[in-house]
Amino acid sequence: MSNHAPALAIDDSQREVLVALSRSQVASHREVQRAQVLLMASEGLANEWIARVVGVNPGTVRAWRARFAQDGLAKFGAVRAGRGRKPVIPESKIAEIVWLTQNTKPEAETHWSVRSMAARVGVSPAQVQRIWAARGLKPHLVKTFKLSNDPNFDEKLIDVCGLYLNPPENAIVLCMDELCEASH
Repeated sequence: MSNHAPALAIDDSQREVLVALSRSQVASHREVQRAQVLLMASEGLANEWIARVVGVNPGTVRAWRARFAQDGLAKFGAVRAGRGRKPVIPESKIAEIVWLTQNTKPEAETHWSVRSMAARVGVSPAQVQRIWAARGLKPHLVKTFKLSNDPNFDEKLIDVCGLYLNPPENAIVLCMDELCEASH
C-alpha cells in the first residue's frame, strides 16, 4: 500500500455530483465505479488499494485520476476514442442490408424477414434486427393502398361514403373489413 498518490483536488460542487453518482441506482456501473474511485482519490488513498476495493486495475485508477485532473466533470461519462466495443459489422455490410431492405424483395416472397435477410448477407438475424430497429425499417408493413378490382366498386364506394357523411336518423353505421372477418 505504499506509493500514496497526492490527494485529488475536488471542489464542493464536484464532490456533490460524485457522491450522488457513487450512490446512483440508475447510472451506468462504470460511472458509479469512476465516481467511487475519484472520491477515494480525493482522500489521498493509494491507487492499488482503490483499485482493489472498487474492482478495477490500478492503471485504470491512474487514468481516471489524470483525466479528472485534466477535464474535471466535463467529459466524465464519455468513452475516449478507440475505446469500447468495436463494431462487429462493417459499414459497407450495414449499407448493403439497408439497401436490400428498401429496394429489393426476396425470391418468391412479399418482403424480407430477419432470417431471410441474414441468410442472404451472411450475418445473424439478431444483427439484422438491430440494424432495422436503429433505422426504423419495417419491411413487413405494407406501404401501399390497393383498390378493389370489383366492377361495381365506384357505386359501392359512393354508397358507403354517403352513409358516413349523411347517415339516416337514429342509425348506427358499422364497417367491417372482409379480410378481418375471414381471419376470425
